[in-house]
Amino acid sequence: MTTTSSDGAFRFLGCSEIQEILGKQAEDERTLAELLEEVPLDSIYFHTHSFFLRHRFIERTYPNDFAEWVGEQVRDHVLAERLSVVDPFEYPSLEALREELISLIDDHLSGLATVPRAGFGAPFYFNRSRILEVPTGLEARTLREFRAAISEVDVSVIYFHVFESHLRLQREENDFSAWIRHGLRLTELADRMKALNPYLGSLERLRSSLLNMCDDQLARGG
Repeated sequence: MTTTSSDGAFRFLGCSEIQEILGKQAEDERTLAELLEEVPLDSIYFHTHSFFLRHRFIERTYPNDFAEWVGEQVRDHVLAERLSVVDPFEYPSLEALREELISLIDDHLSGLATVPRAGFGAPFYFNRSRILEVPTGLEARTLREFRAAISEVDVSVIYFHVFESHLRLQREENDFSAWIRHGLRLTELADRMKALNPYLGSLERLRSSLLNMCDDQLARGG
């Protein structure tokens, strides 16, 4: 289903995640890197992008499963910090993101005499997922209608149109900024929405940022 209806209205789509356990686990950082090389790309997606879909309301110390496991189970805070600053939006593909994660771990291990392991902590379990579209029935033809819908939709809608659109459309523009730009011709607002970094908080914080941007534009007569 497309995000724009035949009359140019923005169509809001939510999503649900179907998860699958891969049966692969790591108890130390070397094994984590080795398994990163062989797991399917949708496992990389699961542990980075859709991390925010599973933790939609509460902001976490670490923004992906890899950094969280290294920091909380292995207690290697140096590597956890390095993995935390990896922004998946900066990489053109999941394969490029995979290579960066492996490179960071390999570089970290090259300077250590022993390989950090979970010890008394839990192993890292690799999963993968598939995102399914869920129609909401909501559409918007004006900025005011768009703002009203953003305020009430489930946060999975925010995820789908910002996170998922990055990979689905292979472009820097998210669904919201693209429609604001081409549907409403509000270039400045579109630029602000395009510049949003979804990795700097929860989906609820992202919703608040979108609402504030709409309010600013409406206050100026948008």
